[in-house]
Amino acid sequence: MDISIERLCIENGLKMTGPRRVIARVLSEATDHPDVDELHRRANRLDPRISLATVYRTVRLLEAKGILARRELGSRRARYEPNGDGNHFHLIDKESGSVVEFSAPEAETKLREIARTQGFEVDTIKIELFGRRPKA
Repeated sequence: MDISIERLCIENGLKMTGPRRVIARVLSEATDHPDVDELHRRANRLDPRISLATVYRTVRLLEAKGILARRELGSRRARYEPNGDGNHFHLIDKESGSVVEFSAPEAETKLREIARTQGFEVDTIKIELFGRRPKA
C-alpha cells in the first residue's frame, strides 16, 4: 500500500504515540483488509504492550478523522482500509472471507455511460462482488 497512515494522522493533527505509530504502520503495510482482531495480532507482534482496547480506540479515532474507512464485506466483523475518494472494487470470497481489490476501467466507463443515460453524473464508483472461488 502506498499510503502512509502515520502521515495522514499528523496532517490531521493527531498526537502520534508509540502504539499509534505501530498501528499506523501495520495499517499502511496491510495488503488485505484486516479486522480489529487481526490488526491487534499484527501490532502485538511489533509491540506486545499494545492492547486490544488500544487498537479499538485507535481505529475508532482514525475512522472519525476520515483516515480509515470501515467496510462491511460480508462477514460479521468490520474491516478497515485507508479512506479514499477514488473508484474502488472488491471481490469477496463468502467462504474464506478473503478480499481482493481490483480495477476495471472498462466497467467504470460503462457504468458512467449508464448513469449519463439516466441523467446522473457519477463522482465515485465503489463495487463489492460476493462469491466464492471454485474448488480446485
